[in-house]
Amino acid sequence: MSLAAVHIEKNVPKLLVFAAPSGAGKTTIVKHLLQKFPQQLAFSVSATTRPIRAGEIDGKDYYFIDVENFRAKIVKGNFLEYEEVYEGRLYGTLFSEIERLTKEGKVVLFDIDVVGATNIKKKFGDSALLVFVKPPAKEVLVERLKNRLTETEEEIQKRTAKMEYELSFETQFDKTLINDKLKSAFIDAENIVKEFLNIGN
Repeated sequence: MSLAAVHIEKNVPKLLVFAAPSGAGKTTIVKHLLQKFPQQLAFSVSATTRPIRAGEIDGKDYYFIDVENFRAKIVKGNFLEYEEVYEGRLYGTLFSEIERLTKEGKVVLFDIDVVGATNIKKKFGDSALLVFVKPPAKEVLVERLKNRLTETEEEIQKRTAKMEYELSFETQFDKTLINDKLKSAFIDAENIVKEFLNIGN
């Protein structure tokens, strides 16, 4: 995957990026932070080619785009970062989304895959804080994936096989957040945000 070539303005926005192997609980943590810091943070909605799930809303959970249109946007340079996680299953961050949120004066909060996170870091440097969310043990991650009941057995096997690869990215992140007990993970995540944004308790 290659990062889209773009011009980044001098006044670079702050970006807070959470990434993790599937099932590590990053989405739950991100949703908590959005409720805790509604004035400071705004969620970056990713684009994806995966099918919409029950209860999801286009433009809120993801921008759901078919593969042909997604690839066309890649060619046009519309993505800050993108990744073909599995064959035909693409995820990416649209420049238009970052522009929309920064115009509102918000710090952009990401919930993306590990490769996308490191590519954002390469582009934005210290303006982007990368937080790696991991379970207390690999076995816990596999169990969580099965309990979600949102993937088929084949998809679970694919995600499990990729888990080792994703875990290897931890050293490229600024912070590691271990999601063992959710309440403690929430507090740790809140402290990371406060430190990054220089805000008091």
